[in-house]
Amino acid sequence: MKIKVGVIFGGESAEHEVSIISAIQAMNKMNQEKYEIIPIYITKDREWYTGEMLKDIDSYQDLELIKKYATNVSLIQKNNRFILEKKKGVLKKEVNEVDIVFPIVHGTNVEDGVLQGYLQTLGIPYVGPNTYAGVVGQDKVFMKAIFEKNSLPITTYEWFYDSEYRLDKESILKKIEHLKYPLIVKPAITGSSVGIAVADNEEQLIEAIDDAINYDTKVIIEEVVSDLKEVNISVLGNYEHQKVSVIEEVVGNNKFLTYADKYIGGGKTKAKFGTKTNVTCKGSKGMLSATRKIPAELSKKTQLEVETLAKEAFKILGSSGCCRIDFLIDTKKNKVYINEINSIPGSLAFYLWEPTGKDYTELLDDMINIGVKEYKRRASKTYTFETNILQGFANNSLKGGKTKLR
Repeated sequence: MKIKVGVIFGGESAEHEVSIISAIQAMNKMNQEKYEIIPIYITKDREWYTGEMLKDIDSYQDLELIKKYATNVSLIQKNNRFILEKKKGVLKKEVNEVDIVFPIVHGTNVEDGVLQGYLQTLGIPYVGPNTYAGVVGQDKVFMKAIFEKNSLPITTYEWFYDSEYRLDKESILKKIEHLKYPLIVKPAITGSSVGIAVADNEEQLIEAIDDAINYDTKVIIEEVVSDLKEVNISVLGNYEHQKVSVIEEVVGNNKFLTYADKYIGGGKTKAKFGTKTNVTCKGSKGMLSATRKIPAELSKKTQLEVETLAKEAFKILGSSGCCRIDFLIDTKKNKVYINEINSIPGSLAFYLWEPTGKDYTELLDDMINIGVKEYKRRASKTYTFETNILQGFANNSLKGGKTKLR
C-alpha cells in the first residue's frame, strides 16, 4: 500500500509563487511507486484546495479556474485519521486521506512555524522543521540572537520595531549610526530578498527603512561584508544527525542576490563535477535561475569551516529535514560569517545534493523518513498528565470569582 503524502504549498506569503514552483518540482520527482501524492494548495486568501490539476504549473495562470475545478477542503483529524474534507455543501464529504504532510512553503504565515503549529495541533506527521525551528528560522532577529549567544560568527547589526521608528525616527538613526556604510536593510521575517536594499548613505538608508517596514514590524540593519563571496550549503538531518551537501558560490547582478536574480532572471547553473561542466536551467526555475558555481572555489580550510558551522547552526536552531544555510565570506580577511538559515529552501536545495550522488528522488525520500522519525520522537514524549485538578473546582466555588490559580 502506498504512503499518502499531502504536499502543502502556497499560502498568504510574499513567496507564494516561489512555493508553487518548489512544490511542483518536488511532486514530479517523488517516488510514484512508493507514494500517492496529494497536492494541497493554499491560496493567498487562505483557502485550501486539492485536486490533480494542482500538479500542473499551467493551472496557476488563472486562480478562478482552480476555484472552479479543484476541491475546496479543510484538513482535519477524525477518528485518528487525517482527512481532507470538502468544505462546502450540506454534507461534509471526505475527499481524501493523508498519512503524512510535506510542507513545501516559503515565507511568512507558512514557513515561519504557523503552519507547523496547526499540523502539530492536529497530531499529523509532517516533514521539515517544527514550530520552534520554523519561528527562529524565519525571524532574523531571533536567529542572530541565538547565533550570537552560541558564539557563531555573524556581522555587526542593529534592529528595531516599525513603531519605534515612526515615533522617534532620529533616535533610531542615532542607534544605528555606529554601523559602517554600506548597510543592508532587511525586514526581519521575509525571505527571497523581498523588501531588502543596500544603502550607501543616510538618504538611501531612510528610503530602504521606509520600504522594509511595509513588510514586517521588525527591521534589521547589518554592515555589508567587504570583498564578499557568498556561499550556500545544504544540511540534511535533525538535531541528532546532520549531513552536508557540496558548497555553492552564488553570483548576482547586484550588491546582494535579489528576488529577480533568484527567480526571474535568465540565469544559468554552472556545475563542475570533476572534469565535466554542465550548464542547465535557463529561465525562471526557482533558485536554479541564479548564476552559481558548484562546487564553490574555496580552500580546504574554509570549506571545512563552512561545513562545521552549518552543522552547528542547524543543530542549535533545532531544525529538521533539508535546509540551506547562507554564508558571507570576506575574502580579504578570510573571515566567514553565517548569514541565515532557510529552513525550507527554494527547490529544497536539491541541486546541492546531486553532486554528492544523492538525486532529488532520494533526497525527498530521506526527508519523509526523517519526518516519520521526528513524529515518533514527539509521540514518545510526555505532554499531558492524568490529573483530577478540576474535581477541586465545583461550580459554586467559581461563581464568586474567589478561586485563585497559581
